[in-house]
Amino acid sequence: MTRRNRMRRGRITTTQASGATEDAFLLQRRDPAFVDTDPWRVLRILSEFVEGFDALASIPPAVSVFGSARIDSEDPFYEAAREVGAELARAGLAVITGGGPGVMEAANRGCREAGGLSIGCNIELPFEQGMNEYVDLGIDFRYFFVRKMMFVKYAEAFVVFPGGFGTLDELFEALTLIQTGKVHHFPVVLFGSSFWSGLADWLRQPVLAEGKIGPEDMELFHVSDDPAEVVPHIRDVLARKRPVEPKELAHVQPEKADAE
Repeated sequence: MTRRNRMRRGRITTTQASGATEDAFLLQRRDPAFVDTDPWRVLRILSEFVEGFDALASIPPAVSVFGSARIDSEDPFYEAAREVGAELARAGLAVITGGGPGVMEAANRGCREAGGLSIGCNIELPFEQGMNEYVDLGIDFRYFFVRKMMFVKYAEAFVVFPGGFGTLDELFEALTLIQTGKVHHFPVVLFGSSFWSGLADWLRQPVLAEGKIGPEDMELFHVSDDPAEVVPHIRDVLARKRPVEPKELAHVQPEKADAE
């Protein structure tokens, strides 16, 4: 190979005018303020993705369960979530929750009691939220968006119980990903018709009526009141799963490319 045709691969290096090497700079103790800079924060974010992927890569097929952290064991939805967790475990599915109390604890509890793998993805909050005692595999996250990636990437479906802003955030994140073809054949079950009926009515009128979504978008979720119905519905949707181009899906339209 002629000198003219040589190719250089890898990082381009230069020598410091002082003769100091990068190793020498690395080994110097420096002002710790750098840990609060964005470049360092990016590395911390990357490490959370790596740790999450490493911890969850080998888990069995799983379902993410969401719902309020504010209910106690006397609430009817606690027992329903516990039963759903057990039904999922008996079907050979792991259960992923946010690892906290309330609905999350109930689903983890039911899963563990039925012999399934109970997973909790906890989040750092201004107030303390410890991992509930029914989690077998627990992972702590600093960043919501990293945690949300794990909920979707390692789940085959979502089961969404009544909850607040966090629950609604996860619900609409999933619906947006389905609507825009980012995930395919992803069952979403809304548990508790008395709670979700108002939202469904609002989506029909005015959201659907004004053309903000299409009729097919109303088919992206299923409302249920029966824990025994959840697993059959998930299986039914997943049975239709096949390789497909996103633009072939009825609910993925060109005008939805901007996740309207």
